[in-house]
Amino acid sequence: MRAFFVKFLEMIKDRNAGLIGAGAGFVLALLLVIFGFLKTLFILIVTLAGYFLGVRLFSDKEKLKNFMDKLIPPGRFR
Repeated sequence: MRAFFVKFLEMIKDRNAGLIGAGAGFVLALLLVIFGFLKTLFILIVTLAGYFLGVRLFSDKEKLKNFMDKLIPPGRFR
């Protein structure tokens, strides 16, 4: 999966920023047509929350370990 994102980022690095913005706008418009405003808003909020949690927690193994210790106390299962 990481290789896909690296290849994708290399592919769009040379592209025009307007083309990328148009593609993002098209995807957003398609989501609005398919799901409606509130469901699209919910999808965007959950996606952004997942992204920020992933960046904050999973970038550092120690933070991830502390987070998992809060969710599942160490002992019987680990």
